[in-house]
Amino acid sequence: VQLQASGGGLVQPGGSLRLSCAASGSIFGLNVMGWYRQAPGKQRDLVATITSGSGGVRNYAGSVKGRFTISRDNVKNTVYLQMDSLKPEDTAVYYCNIRGIRVYPAYDYWGQGTQVTVSS
Repeated sequence: VQLQASGGGLVQPGGSLRLSCAASGSIFGLNVMGWYRQAPGKQRDLVATITSGSGGVRNYAGSVKGRFTISRDNVKNTVYLQMDSLKPEDTAVYYCNIRGIRVYPAYDYWGQGTQVTVSS
């Protein structure tokens, strides 16, 4: 399985960016796709996740709730992260992830990361 992320860049505070991550390969069963971020010198933290299937259950970190929106296209196995009202503290490398839920064999894959910089 490969994950290809895109959409990062430099944006001013208050601006918006949209990240995309397409998964290809052997993906099966119920799964969760999500975004995590890692700022310099800090651990990798959850940003948002969404499960497969109709509807999709979403989960957000408190720091992004109300500003970021996660969505996915189950046919394309692609997850999106719409980031609005960006703040300097959102600056980090953003990683996408896909993980199987109660499947065998289990799978858990990471993308290569995309840099998001919020600065004036």
